[in-house]
Amino acid sequence: MSISVGMVAGEASGDLLAGLLLDGMRKHWPDFMAAGAAGIGGPEMARQGFDAWWPSHTLSVHGYGWEVLRRYHEILGIRKQLQQRMLDQRPTVFIGVDAPDFNLDLECNLRAQGIKTVHFVCPSIWAWRPERVAKIRRSADHVLCLFPFEPALLEQHGIGATYVGHPLASTIPLEVNRDAARTALGLQGSDRVLAILPGSRTSEIRYLARPFFEAAKYVREVYPDIKLLLPAVPNLRTEIEQTAKEAGMLEHIQIITGQSHTVLAACDVTLIASGTATLEAALHKCPMVIAYRMGSLSWHLMHRKKLQPWVGLPNILSQSFIVPEFLQDQATPEALAHAVLQWFDDIGHQPAKIEHLRQQFQALHLSLRCDTPTLASHAIAKVLG
Repeated sequence: MSISVGMVAGEASGDLLAGLLLDGMRKHWPDFMAAGAAGIGGPEMARQGFDAWWPSHTLSVHGYGWEVLRRYHEILGIRKQLQQRMLDQRPTVFIGVDAPDFNLDLECNLRAQGIKTVHFVCPSIWAWRPERVAKIRRSADHVLCLFPFEPALLEQHGIGATYVGHPLASTIPLEVNRDAARTALGLQGSDRVLAILPGSRTSEIRYLARPFFEAAKYVREVYPDIKLLLPAVPNLRTEIEQTAKEAGMLEHIQIITGQSHTVLAACDVTLIASGTATLEAALHKCPMVIAYRMGSLSWHLMHRKKLQPWVGLPNILSQSFIVPEFLQDQATPEALAHAVLQWFDDIGHQPAKIEHLRQQFQALHLSLRCDTPTLASHAIAKVLG
């Protein structure tokens, strides 16, 4: 069977998921790419032969207030153009990868015109915005879920869904080779290493990079020889370097283009923005301090709709604060630095506490480890009949 695919993936995490899915679909349908896969995507998708009409970072927006309004017309225009191209070409299936604010409306319109639609990554209706479930039901013929509790929740609302595991759990080894990662980054085995991951969106850098750098400054006062590593998304490196310079930290931080997994494998602790990266850190068995900040209007709207006390994925999946979180006004440089220093103190003086955390991360890793590309491809095949 030859199929053509329309696909949209926003941001680095969606590009990674979509790249893995495209690889699985090629194996399931050997002549799949001959029929074409096109839409919005990034470098991982391009490596699988995807034709990106727009790059994935085009959809990189953040928040619910001014941050979105500034780019609303631009993104709406892209969606209208994309929708028309999809209707003209009529792919066998359209797959929206995450980016629900962009993809669900697009899927709804395409589905109304007879195109099969699949949404990959269940929107976090279990965490906030439960009213979104009605839109999912209108938009998607099927939902591919990353977490095991999600299909039953969706099925309660009449939405077909399949748990496919989280591909990161198979991509990242159960036992991380820390020494190899440190060698690759020019570090010594005895170095004390803090990874700084302020996010992959422009707005995240705007709100988080400066307090992260200020926190790192406090940490350096306690550990002057600490190695500070920051894996930067390529298109954000210039802005990150400028912010580090303004904070007086540019010469003290090793900024690396990409290689976030190598950095997480090499570090002792990470100071990290809430998002998929926190799951990557957990799969690398890395103690972490999670933080998030956004514009005040966005925070007000989001906070009102929050359903759970956690925002970090390791805590949500564990249903417990196994790692600290600092949100909005709580995310001060002093508070972040104190939490980071507490982890370093535990590494030196409470190894049993660190080992317990790593065992929790190991259990989480095993629960998410599936052959995601194959399971997802089989689910898509059932949708197509």
